[in-house]
Amino acid sequence: QVQLVASGGGSVQPGGSLRLSCTAPGVRLEYYAVGWFRQAPGKEREAVLCIASGDDGSVYAEDSVKGRFAISRDNAKNMVYLQMNSLKPEDTAVYYCANQCTVAGVRRFSSWGQGTQVTISS
Repeated sequence: QVQLVASGGGSVQPGGSLRLSCTAPGVRLEYYAVGWFRQAPGKEREAVLCIASGDDGSVYAEDSVKGRFAISRDNAKNMVYLQMNSLKPEDTAVYYCANQCTVAGVRRFSSWGQGTQVTISS
């Protein structure tokens, strides 16, 4: 199973921005779809954005992040990024990345790696 590692979280004020990074040591991410997920306290884990393998465009975006979040790849660095702008308190969650686009897909075909905490607070 391929396990990806998310990093770059932190604490910012509402309206601020963060860029999260996803990598997988020893695995070429360009050959995989990569999804970003998040889990807020007391809530189910949900898919946020996903990018297809070898593609430069997102394939799925959760409604609440459309126009604010963007996903991209840097194949030379073997990284996938989640750029988050206009952050809101409700974006507070632990963010994860995985080589699937759905929570069910991760549970069936992959596993969760280390997440990164994002806290939006004034």
